[in-house]
Amino acid sequence: MRRVLDWLYRATGWLAGLFLLAIFFLMMVMSIGRQIDMNVPAGDDLVAWCMAATAFLGLAHTFKSGEMIRVELIFDRLAGRSRWVLEVVSLTVGLVSVGYFAWYAVQLTYDSWRFNDLAQGVLPVPLWIPQMGYAFGLVVFAIAFADELARVLSGLAPTYEKPAPKTAEEVVERAIQSGV
Repeated sequence: MRRVLDWLYRATGWLAGLFLLAIFFLMMVMSIGRQIDMNVPAGDDLVAWCMAATAFLGLAHTFKSGEMIRVELIFDRLAGRSRWVLEVVSLTVGLVSVGYFAWYAVQLTYDSWRFNDLAQGVLPVPLWIPQMGYAFGLVVFAIAFADELARVLSGLAPTYEKPAPKTAEEVVERAIQSGV
């Protein structure tokens, strides 16, 4: 099961990267097209849908790899059982919040499919198609939260928590890796 979940997080990360490449490609075509009087119909809509897919599909991978911003002002001051309790409470609140958001994203996507909602732009695209990236990304993000909560409840350390850097070189290396 562990390999399936890790594959799922990695796959959504790759999908997010592919949508990022699609944004780059569309923006370049639109930019060059302006210079040669070529219009890309609904190019702005396509880019916006790709940006939403990139953002939401990348959430689980970013969370599980420990690259999300985490303010540890309280966590750093706690140890042992009190830190574990705070971790469980935080993951539970996160799971409930993301689960609620994912539930309604899936409901919205299903309703768009059921009522055959179409985009109001130049291309009459069925809205459930671009909404799939949003809904699927949130569902996988909720699964990642549940995965981490189960991990912490079983006594293991969260995968997103990286050990504190011990040397100045490690601080610099992490800053370089994170793009800061």
